[in-house]
Amino acid sequence: VTLTVWLFQGCFVFKPTAKKKRISGAEDFFVDGSEDVENGKLRFRLCQSTWDEMKEEIEQVQEDLNKKMLDGLLEFVKKSAASFWCRDDDWMSRMRASEIPTAALVLGVNMPDHTITFESMTELLHDSLTPFVASVQAKECTAMKQLMQKVLQRLMGTNVMVDEDEAEADLGFHTRDCPQKRVNCSLSALCDWYQSATKKSPVKSPRKRLSSSQSEFLQSPPVVVIFRDLEAFSPQVLQDFILVCSQYVHQLPLVFIFGIATSPSTIQRMLPHSVSSLLCIELFQSLSCTQHLATIIDKLFLTSKFHFKFSAKVLQVLVGIFLYHDFSVCNFIKGLQLSLLEHFHSQPLSVLCCHKQEALVHAQQLNDRDGCVMKSQTSLLHHPQGVCQKLLKSLHKYHKNFYPALRCLHVLTSILPKYPLGKQIRELYVLCLEKKVWETQEYDSAMQLIRMLAKDELVTCLQKCVEILTFCKSKKLKKVGQQLQDITATCEKLDSNLVDGEEGDRENDSSGKGLQKTDLFHLQKTLLEMKECRRTRRKTPYEILRNCGITAPLGLYDGISTPRLEPPSRQPSNSQNTLKNDSGIISSAAPDICIIYKLHLECGRLINLYDWLEAYATVATAAEGKDPSAIEGGKVDELKHARFIRAVSELEFLGFVKSTKQKTDHVARLTWGGC
Repeated sequence: VTLTVWLFQGCFVFKPTAKKKRISGAEDFFVDGSEDVENGKLRFRLCQSTWDEMKEEIEQVQEDLNKKMLDGLLEFVKKSAASFWCRDDDWMSRMRASEIPTAALVLGVNMPDHTITFESMTELLHDSLTPFVASVQAKECTAMKQLMQKVLQRLMGTNVMVDEDEAEADLGFHTRDCPQKRVNCSLSALCDWYQSATKKSPVKSPRKRLSSSQSEFLQSPPVVVIFRDLEAFSPQVLQDFILVCSQYVHQLPLVFIFGIATSPSTIQRMLPHSVSSLLCIELFQSLSCTQHLATIIDKLFLTSKFHFKFSAKVLQVLVGIFLYHDFSVCNFIKGLQLSLLEHFHSQPLSVLCCHKQEALVHAQQLNDRDGCVMKSQTSLLHHPQGVCQKLLKSLHKYHKNFYPALRCLHVLTSILPKYPLGKQIRELYVLCLEKKVWETQEYDSAMQLIRMLAKDELVTCLQKCVEILTFCKSKKLKKVGQQLQDITATCEKLDSNLVDGEEGDRENDSSGKGLQKTDLFHLQKTLLEMKECRRTRRKTPYEILRNCGITAPLGLYDGISTPRLEPPSRQPSNSQNTLKNDSGIISSAAPDICIIYKLHLECGRLINLYDWLEAYATVATAAEGKDPSAIEGGKVDELKHARFIRAVSELEFLGFVKSTKQKTDHVARLTWGGC
């Protein structure tokens, strides 16, 4: 009784608070308490439409990459079916007729990506050639009878009886409720079913129209069995299944497809010669996962089509997971989707990640809305619509110039022996995102090596650059492409003997000086004189054309002062540059932490919190378009006070200030500089 009373005394009832107005569906995730519902709905729709466009592009890329392999596989199955029904009397045909046609499909170790490949393969076979396709995995076929049962069930579309005990145990249940037809688990039953199925409907009409060469196989379509993960199957189970199938090879047009993740030698390792000799194996190689990933990155991020881009660190993390963890392009795409969702959820300015005209409309709507959190986070929407339009045009123009110049630089540097800027274009892309690439030591080394290229190699590279610049959308780059084409044509007309002779004369002069016997002091003096001579001597026509051809596509030619490979972080609307501003002017449109940081630089070792708050309130009030001297009685409203406390806490978390016991209303600076 005492325990019961104690339990009842420990129970408390809390009345639920009034429910806030919420929206239904996935849009709930985008609605925060600090913003209105319409803003969340808008960003949700933009996120969904952006992902739909990117997903469509990804599916098209995957279809194009697998097309060659799948077409070859389809042709192999067609030839195998033709050889089954069109047998000749020669010895070679009789030997081939006694073997099971087998396609060894090497897919690589990226196991999560195999599902998409096998689904596309099964759909292609169903649509184009045969309705009899069975796909099995090792985890569901640990014994011979399970493998046989799964194959027959997926081919025949009915329950398969493994043994008499199972049939008797299953009989009472099916006769009362849902009786189903069951057949014996044997290949003889499959042969009988196949004969009856092809007689009932001698022509299977696929969903896609077939050519005349394909339609002849429809009367007796092949029976395809796909082993999706060959390495995981038990060797004994696989051997027994092949031996049994070889006994019916003259009655069934069987075709095997082995999905191999490692090497084709796996077949010889798992099967003895007596079993592997029953298979007529043909090898098919899929595109490597690294090439697949490179194509995905190229289509999604190295083009101005999509306005959502990865930063250098995010791209490095996802590529690092791919290279050192799973080699899965599917997981990389999942990371892309999660990053897209997080961006649109956490960044109010993600409304600008759309087409230019739509972005202007969304920016104006959010600028006119009261209480929008973006007004306290960035200065972009404080400008009128004309300024926003100008900034967005500049940003879109930058992207149109950036990616063609990046591709041209990759063309010029990818043929170098040591790849100073990276063999893959994504490595060069990451470098351009992080810093000014033309100020790096790798860029200088690459340019020195490029200037040593022979005329034929240089002309080949410049012709590729012309192709890139000809099809770009920027008018200035098209003009540069035309200039580069003229440079290439002029370079080709130069006399090769003259170019080689001039280079040879310089090499002979330098070698003659270098071979002279001298001490270290005179050698150093000679090298300095040679360097000065090269710097001051008159350049040949070929060297002038070569330098112009190299710098033209990169934006360092024809009077263009701003390079096209400038990092995106230096483009307009970047509030992070506020911390890098050394002019001493505090912008009223800057984020709170930037204002607090600038004000704390004007203080000594100890900072009075009240004076700091008043200085912040003055700047924040000016940002609202009010007179800072109109603050009543020197009192700061609660909202500004809360924003100040939050900014100081963030600055303390970053390690710029800390609380002190010397004075309770002061904080101590932890950095040098300022006063």
